[in-house]
Amino acid sequence: MAAKEHHYQVTVRWTGNRGNGTASYTAYDRNAELIAAGKETVALSADPAFRGDAARWNPEELLLASASACHKLWYLHLCSDAGIVVEAYEDAAEGTMIEGTRGRFTQITLKPRIALRDPADADRARELHHQAHEACFIANSLNFTVNCEPEFV
Repeated sequence: MAAKEHHYQVTVRWTGNRGNGTASYTAYDRNAELIAAGKETVALSADPAFRGDAARWNPEELLLASASACHKLWYLHLCSDAGIVVEAYEDAAEGTMIEGTRGRFTQITLKPRIALRDPADADRARELHHQAHEACFIANSLNFTVNCEPEFV
């Protein structure tokens, strides 16, 4: 069976020109807008450690959010298929990035807190996190470890 392809398009528009462009490292803001047809614009910047605006989303947070959201979507799908009713799901995901010649993420840890309708489903629900990880398109695209530490409440 042929693999199904999906295509995505976004626009990232830099809005940080203060009048002199990139004449020097301190002459410009790192601000930008993330634009996709039919969706609200998202205010972007760099991490404050890299002269960014802390009030805006940065690429590192977006990567972390993508991994968390993809895992959640697969997990809810698998629970639904298994007859396990999830009533609440909240992930306090964390990521670690190192700087250097080639800065990169070294790991992400997903920390979902899940409320199940039937607490007796917790063991089966815990196992579905492994399957969700295996199916997650984002996790499968990353070259570092994505851990999952679910907690059932």
